[in-house]
Amino acid sequence: MIEAAVSPARRSTAARLLGLIDLTSLSENDTMESVSALAALAVTPAGRVAAFCTWPRFVPAAVKVLGSSGVPVAAVANFPAGAADASAAAAETAAVISAGAREIDVVFPYRALLAGDRASGLALVRACREACGPRVLLKVILETGQLQQAGQIEAAAALAIEGGADFLKTSTGKTQPGATPEAARVLIEVIAAARRRDRAIGLKVSGGVGTIAQAQSYLELYEQAFGAGSASARTLRIGTSGLIKPVLAALE
Repeated sequence: MIEAAVSPARRSTAARLLGLIDLTSLSENDTMESVSALAALAVTPAGRVAAFCTWPRFVPAAVKVLGSSGVPVAAVANFPAGAADASAAAAETAAVISAGAREIDVVFPYRALLAGDRASGLALVRACREACGPRVLLKVILETGQLQQAGQIEAAAALAIEGGADFLKTSTGKTQPGATPEAARVLIEVIAAARRRDRAIGLKVSGGVGTIAQAQSYLELYEQAFGAGSASARTLRIGTSGLIKPVLAALE
């Protein structure tokens, strides 16, 4: 009965959201089997997700499952603590790229920024950018829920862009609050300013997005700023483990 009641508008939204999902497996209880099972949902009869994101140790298993599907494997680095050790973050980044990762989600050292240290964040992003080279996508997790004072999100975002980020990402999902519309609006403003300087920066919303309604609200927020149809896997991602099932249910 529920599937029969899905409206054409909801199906259309679900179809758009499917291609924006960074399907994510970052539970402390993850196993090789659970990661492989989730990765198998990345390619569907209705299309495929934008990427599959997991812990470094599971990258080879995810690469094996996804094979030549066209879905890139992303790995987290400096996750979730966001330490200020640029060398360690860059080494971890290089290692998972060697294992087959084609996108990196690295945690910005937000605690260092809160303590007044801007240099560590810039150095870490630059080191990871160098490890990624020109072909591996670098998403920088700002942990926006912890950057509460005026200007802190903007400062972290500016440093990430200066360091070479391809995407600004809201949250690890390991602290509260995770993604919020308020933080997304701030990042959209920073991204818009970067585009006026000919820097193409994407937005990744992550941390508590598990329903079609939640995801749609961020999609609409993004396209209010950049125009209808502007969201694509190159410009907007939604990091989630819980969204894939309601999206697929709507598409069935």
